[in-house]
Amino acid sequence: MTALARPRDGRVIGGVCAALARRFGTSATTMRVIFLVSCLLPGPQFLLYLALWILLPEEKTATSSW
Repeated sequence: MTALARPRDGRVIGGVCAALARRFGTSATTMRVIFLVSCLLPGPQFLLYLALWILLPEEKTATSSW
């Protein structure tokens, strides 16, 4: 399993579903469908998404030290 961080590529809105997909080894599309289906159930899905968007760090990229 990889570290939980929002990727810079492959995001649609905040990168939360893409981060969770990388963490659990599924495709980002599958994770997005799971999230959309879960929105049909009662619960705080949108609040959880917003909290993860704020709390998850962005993926670090290789930077050159010029």
